[in-house]
Amino acid sequence: MKIYSKGIATSAVLAFAVLIGSTDVSNAQGRRGRGGESRGQERPERTRDAAQPSQDQSAQRQAEREARRAAQQQQQNQQQQAQEAQRAQRQNEQQQAGQRGAEQQRQRGAQRAPQVETLPSGEVRMRIPRSQDPARADQNRRQNEARERSQQDLNRRREVPNQERERLEHQRRQQQNSASQELQRRQREQQQEALRRQQSERNRSRSDRSDRSDRSDRFNNQRDWRRYQDQRANQYRNEISRRQAYAFQRQRLLEQQRRRAQLRYQQRYLEQIRRDQLRLQSWRYSDYGPSNYRYSRGGSYYETNRYGAQMLQQAVNRGYEEGYRAGQADREDGWAYGPQDAIGYEDASYGYDGYYVDMSEYQHYFREGFQRGYEDGYYSRSQYGNYSNGGTASILGAILEQILSLQLIN
Repeated sequence: MKIYSKGIATSAVLAFAVLIGSTDVSNAQGRRGRGGESRGQERPERTRDAAQPSQDQSAQRQAEREARRAAQQQQQNQQQQAQEAQRAQRQNEQQQAGQRGAEQQRQRGAQRAPQVETLPSGEVRMRIPRSQDPARADQNRRQNEARERSQQDLNRRREVPNQERERLEHQRRQQQNSASQELQRRQREQQQEALRRQQSERNRSRSDRSDRSDRSDRFNNQRDWRRYQDQRANQYRNEISRRQAYAFQRQRLLEQQRRRAQLRYQQRYLEQIRRDQLRLQSWRYSDYGPSNYRYSRGGSYYETNRYGAQMLQQAVNRGYEEGYRAGQADREDGWAYGPQDAIGYEDASYGYDGYYVDMSEYQHYFREGFQRGYEDGYYSRSQYGNYSNGGTASILGAILEQILSLQLIN
């Protein structure tokens, strides 16, 4: 732009000079004509008038030629200025291209440098470009391999505890799943047994309508009633020997599993069963009168006397207490939740004497209390009952009433 402005100014000066020159020439020619007229007055007036237009035309042509030369000069200057502008633009483009090339070269150099990658697993890995100098690439490769080995060793040391925790967690989930499946199986069996018992009770109730008087006479006979109770007690005593063999097998299993707290609980439970046997040896039958209580189970109603009602309440309470201790033992051993695996739930006969209540009835209500006590003991809470510092546990009265639904009918 500076060169272009300079050329315009030069052209204007030249045009102005040409105009001044043409004016001076005209003035000089006029003076020359006037001098000749004064020196030669003899020239006729007509010759002077004819020469004057010829001189003006010559000056005008000269001025036009100078103007054309000035215009041509101005055009040449403009062309030179345009060429200079194009040359400057090309130089600027070359300079920018050189800067882009230098930037690309710098980026390629940065890409050739080793780069650190962090994998999703947390492992850090060095990525080496392929286009490095062989000697330097080999050196970098050895260094990176050493770094990777050290990082892999560190990752392995970190993975060992994680794998152990995952294995223990997987084992715990399997135990929980197996315990849940076993609980569901037993619940289905209990439901099926309840349905069978209901059907049996319905059939029995139909047949009882026809022979109610005969059965009343038979059970009112003291001798026959006592014989029936003695048979039930003898069956229970014979069942004890079989359960002792099962307890011995379970004790060996607990020793293999190193469940010390559960083993202590089982030994305590078996000691209570042994004391029950001694108590039953000296126990004497007493008549507690006719049935005057009614309770509900599985949608059906059953009747028993005062002693039978006390036995059922005792079954629920003792089941809750033994379940609470079994749950505490599994929590101390760090074992999975499983009330059905305890000796108390499997046996469910602690406190039973064989009179006025069937063994299956007593076991059913013992296990109802046991499950609730185990849950409270395992999670160290008092949702279904209370546990005192002296080591005794008792189920809440509202829960007991909900389980038994005992009603006094006489």
